[in-house]
Amino acid sequence: MGTTDVLIFDTTLRDGEQAPGNSLTPEEKLRLARQLDALGVDIIEAGFPAASEGDYRSVREIAAEVRRPVIAALARCTEGDIDLAGEALGAAERSRIHVFVSTSDLHMREKLRLTRDEVVERARAAVRRARRFTEDVEFSCEDASRSDPDFLCRVVQAAIEEGATTINLPDTVGYAMPAEYGAMFRDVLARVAGADRVTLSAHCHDDLGLAVANSLAGRRTSASRGTRRSTSTMASRASKIRPTSRTSTARRSLPSLPAPASTTCSPTRSGCSRLRVSTHCRGRSASRAAPA
Repeated sequence: MGTTDVLIFDTTLRDGEQAPGNSLTPEEKLRLARQLDALGVDIIEAGFPAASEGDYRSVREIAAEVRRPVIAALARCTEGDIDLAGEALGAAERSRIHVFVSTSDLHMREKLRLTRDEVVERARAAVRRARRFTEDVEFSCEDASRSDPDFLCRVVQAAIEEGATTINLPDTVGYAMPAEYGAMFRDVLARVAGADRVTLSAHCHDDLGLAVANSLAGRRTSASRGTRRSTSTMASRASKIRPTSRTSTARRSLPSLPAPASTTCSPTRSGCSRLRVSTHCRGRSASRAAPA
């Protein structure tokens, strides 16, 4: 690998709010977004517009006022969620819609009550609809680390065919071990056509203290396969991670707001490794309502 280009994807304003006691007002979110912009963050996940009127307002205001970074909004694979995300991002200079659906048999059966075929069709329809608003679409397979490998590859293939530019494979419940998490990326890269032409994203939780190890395992697998980019997001504590001085600076600059926490990596075809660092403050006791 050559030099390392660090991209920072910060999800404090979305995933960070799921930790108990971390609720922020729209004004506080805008203040934090401006600070993240000043620190040089590349992508800010500003919120989940369908979750509440406050989240919708926060995403809309950040999109209108924070101009340099990509502004992302989360949405389930439903028309209403995606349309709200698109509307909230309407004023953004650079926008991303991040759609997700569960792909593990447990989640599909107990939470979604959908068949595999129905989930695949939802994924396709969601990516198509999101692309009405922006060409930058991220698709997440919620609970990917507990999903059947054959079905996971099928869903990823469908999302790529519809135009998703980033594929996220999260360890939603903090369940995976590094060897199996890396193997999941290896499997997707080997079996899914076009997987080497999109950004592959690893999003890891620290319930078993393995978020950093899992993220690095996903990164190493992607790098060894020569993908254009790989991304890993970890929901661990910022004190455990020191990928750049930017992360530690964020913690010093905002003592009264949630501390950031996470990382990410990415190799490019030209041989230059691209490392995206996702930061947020999600703790071990946080809920698992969204794929982060």
